[in-house]
Amino acid sequence: MTRVHARLAAFAACTLVALPLVSISPQAPPRVQYPATRTVEHVDTYNGTKVADPYRWLEAIDSTGVADWVRAQNAVTMPYLAALPGRDLLKQRITALYDFPRTSVPFWEGTRWFYTKNSGLQRQSVWYARLTLDGPEQVVLDPNQLSPDGSIALSGFSPSPDGKSLAYGQSEGGSDWVTYYVRDLGTGKNTADTVRWAKFSGASWTRDGKGFFYSRFPEPTKAQQLKVKLEHQTLYYHKLGTPQSADVRVYARPDHPSWFVFGGVDESGRYLFISTSPGTDRTEVYLADLGDPMHPNVRAAIRPVVTGQDANYFPLGVVHGRLYLQVDRDAPKRKIVSAPVATPGPSSWTTVIPEGAMPIEAASLVAGRIGTLSLQDVASVVRLYSLDGKLEREVPMPGLGSASGLVGRFDRPELFYSFTSPLQPATSFVYDAKTNTSRAFNPPKLTFDPAQFETERVFYQSKDGTRVPMFITHRRDLVKDGSNPTMLYSYGGFSISETPGFRPDVIAWLEQGGVYAVANIRGGGEYGEEWHRAGQFEHKQNVFDDFIAAAEYLVREKYTSKEKLAINGGSNGGLLVGAVMTQRPDLFGVAVPQVGVMDMLRYNAFTGGAAWATEYGASSDSAAFRYLRAYSPLHNVKAGVCYPATLLTTADHDDRVVPSHSYKFAATVQKVQSATPSCDRPVLLRVEAQGSHGYRPLDRRIAELADIWAFTAFHLGMKVRPPNAVVQ
Repeated sequence: MTRVHARLAAFAACTLVALPLVSISPQAPPRVQYPATRTVEHVDTYNGTKVADPYRWLEAIDSTGVADWVRAQNAVTMPYLAALPGRDLLKQRITALYDFPRTSVPFWEGTRWFYTKNSGLQRQSVWYARLTLDGPEQVVLDPNQLSPDGSIALSGFSPSPDGKSLAYGQSEGGSDWVTYYVRDLGTGKNTADTVRWAKFSGASWTRDGKGFFYSRFPEPTKAQQLKVKLEHQTLYYHKLGTPQSADVRVYARPDHPSWFVFGGVDESGRYLFISTSPGTDRTEVYLADLGDPMHPNVRAAIRPVVTGQDANYFPLGVVHGRLYLQVDRDAPKRKIVSAPVATPGPSSWTTVIPEGAMPIEAASLVAGRIGTLSLQDVASVVRLYSLDGKLEREVPMPGLGSASGLVGRFDRPELFYSFTSPLQPATSFVYDAKTNTSRAFNPPKLTFDPAQFETERVFYQSKDGTRVPMFITHRRDLVKDGSNPTMLYSYGGFSISETPGFRPDVIAWLEQGGVYAVANIRGGGEYGEEWHRAGQFEHKQNVFDDFIAAAEYLVREKYTSKEKLAINGGSNGGLLVGAVMTQRPDLFGVAVPQVGVMDMLRYNAFTGGAAWATEYGASSDSAAFRYLRAYSPLHNVKAGVCYPATLLTTADHDDRVVPSHSYKFAATVQKVQSATPSCDRPVLLRVEAQGSHGYRPLDRRIAELADIWAFTAFHLGMKVRPPNAVVQ
């Protein structure tokens, strides 16, 4: 479910010119012959209502039958995509746009600075270290060496405070399951330490560097790994040099097996914070005083800070005997509070930074101060406060875009942030609080001319009159005549804010004359927790209404037309696309739902899906069943309707949103489309092998993006030009 991008230099002599369009003209594609998909007589009963599930067998994702069906689907989809006019040109251009050096924000741990760097087209970014910010660098860990094809993802990186060891996680196919290994930073060789079955967990070291805390689940069988329901997450402590079987069980909630349990040590190394959550929303916090950080008591007593899971609470750390937290209790735009660590409960809280007009997205204790990241109509605002809440300064941003917030340590003076916008790739900056100025750290070099494009922030009204922002990026010479192929993207859930950011592949679309729009719809966190709540549970239809209103705005203002409009989203955003294309199939020419949650009656039966009930509700509840069924994409496909040209993408190792969501939805829409003689729009399923929910090695990510953009361009009537006909 998360991103910062930015670019700082350009080709000095590049200009965008209007040249004749030279590739094959789009024409009506032949009707696709879909693989046969058998149906079964399966009916579920929800609160007295019977619901047929004819493709239930596709949920057996490890079975031979489903594997054969997936191969048959790919055997139709892959040749179709490969033959699309302009597909190879788009892949070539997207590859070139990704080919620039980029560096992450550095952080200090132990004895050196750590950061990632990608030379351009490396499948995964490489971790480096420096003793000083301007000193020579050395490779710490190159994840490209983990597997020859990039199928093993680096999914965790945590150096020890004593500078001697590194705990790093790796995942097969980018799965959420993580195995942690320990590397001796002196020799560069791995030790025997191995920690398995971690999920949604980092490795948090004790200050002495002799071990780390982590959260894991019980070991599943091989057959269960991609679909087992997650229960009994437990916090453990691993001591270096011992087997995992000897790890100390620190905290668990057997009385609430579905709760998530996380733990982390504060910067001082003295305090362990433990958080629990019933899902993706609302937490409670506990802490343990580990005593002397160089001789920590990992079995120390655990006491509550705030319980009841009535709001969201995030501990920032302990300074001078006071605990600082970011909370949204009685403050939907969030505030910062503090209390004596000896009596940390709500009755002792003092407001340090009160709730304001702008929602606080994140906060941190840095350089002896409190740093906050807020959003003003979705654009980032970064501020520094004293520990007593006095505003010291606002950090000047390079433009209208997204910042990471301030990164640093409380006990060091260095401050960093990352900034991005739709026309700037992510750039790391070193911030000087004394002069209130910033300088780029290893700035990237551009592979396109940003001066030829512009981004507008507009506002439109949703169905109920709510004012919703949207960012629209296009060529400066755009003519609003309704003829421009346009991609509309959004997410709309889990309090995730879709802030304006950079994507190299979008530049390739813009160069072809396309428009790219991102709608900041309800369900996200752009305006705080109230904005989020307005898109949860029985209010989820607001999310779809906001997205539909964004599409209608683009048509009304003549950026595009219905026939030239495509929609895209992933995960919860895939649900968004699925719901909207079934509610308003007349409004779009193309739909691209990626790794979407399509079966809203059964989503909580698989892997981490039960955690999403705190966002959606569950079909076992009679009231929730009614509104879930009303918008569930799988259950709202109607016979005789011609749906937009649709490309569903998923991955066979997606253990977050299991691929059966996309399988069942694809089979259902394919059946309807095939039975509608007047409808020649294809419904294709693209299944990535050895892929996961979000991870792809860069070369495979580029191939998938080329397929998506080529499919979109063809079915919106866009003629793809070769790169040298676009930029000279």
